[in-house]
Amino acid sequence: MSARKLGVIAFRGLQLVFIGLVIAHVCLGWSHPALWDLLPLVLAYAVVTVANRWGGAPDSPRVAREPVEVAPPVTGRWSALNSPADRTPSHGLHAYGQTYAIDVLAEPAPGARPAFRRLWPLARRPEDFPGHGAPVLAVADATVVRAEDRQRDHLSRTSWPGLLYLMLIEGWVRELCGTRRILGNHVVLDLGDGVYAAYAHLRRGSLTVREGDRVRAGQVLARCGNSGNSSEPHLHFQLMDMPDPDAARGVPFTWSGIGVPGNGEIFEAPPTVTARI
Repeated sequence: MSARKLGVIAFRGLQLVFIGLVIAHVCLGWSHPALWDLLPLVLAYAVVTVANRWGGAPDSPRVAREPVEVAPPVTGRWSALNSPADRTPSHGLHAYGQTYAIDVLAEPAPGARPAFRRLWPLARRPEDFPGHGAPVLAVADATVVRAEDRQRDHLSRTSWPGLLYLMLIEGWVRELCGTRRILGNHVVLDLGDGVYAAYAHLRRGSLTVREGDRVRAGQVLARCGNSGNSSEPHLHFQLMDMPDPDAARGVPFTWSGIGVPGNGEIFEAPPTVTARI
């Protein structure tokens, strides 16, 4: 087991210890100093920092590599968010192999996607977004090594109260429950040569493949959804060097004919890639 994987396990375990101490302090009347409750959290972040340094930072020159060219994972008109074209790590963290991850949101026409609101509505149904149910495609000939689609598609978090709930409470609980809860319904493909493609936040019950299946580039794998740590229906896509996101480092990508769209950039993926089903 890699140092990064051990670090993640220890990180989650120490957070559970923190919760246990708080419960014991508040509910059971333990007389230990309250500051001791914070010690597991301090140790948790120290362990992760050491594990990442020991395992090699994902973007260090020692592990740097040229972008891997693959086909786009969607078709039609989309916009990019949290793009590695603007910064790395693109989502603010190297964790889960997402150094070079990107989020894409369906934009079939200007104004088709409900806008973010300050207060109301607090949330919307996934079906209100054009991306919900959009096909997600294999970016290369590959083998399916992970596939899950049993998690529910929840309401959007497209208001300030909803987003704060996602970031401060919901996201933390999913972190404690493990990577699969953060990714939601997801697929991981083995592209060969030590490169794996991960697709996250897929629609429940939409997967057309199972672990061990061989797929062709352009084949429909699933449908876009709003499962896991997601604020609205979209596709989270990344390449990594291992099938387990807890242990993986991110791998840079470029999409054939598109490149890497920047934040807010609208791009059009050719419709012909859906021919292989």
